[in-house]
Amino acid sequence: MQTETLPLGDAISTFIEDHEMSPFTFGRKALRDPHFVNQLQKGRRVWPETEAKVRDFMASYQPTDVQAAA
Repeated sequence: MQTETLPLGDAISTFIEDHEMSPFTFGRKALRDPHFVNQLQKGRRVWPETEAKVRDFMASYQPTDVQAAA
């Protein structure tokens, strides 16, 4: 299933599982906010612009050679 069709929290969970990325790292890379995923899971509200930025990050993400080799 494509992450664009999932609710944001589910899309992020799928993404970090597929890419073996920690929630901390995801938040830092996507928004420069290492606590984003944890706060989202606790009910943080997200502006549409923020959701678009997160989905753009997931859609364009290219793992580095070190991550791809792991």
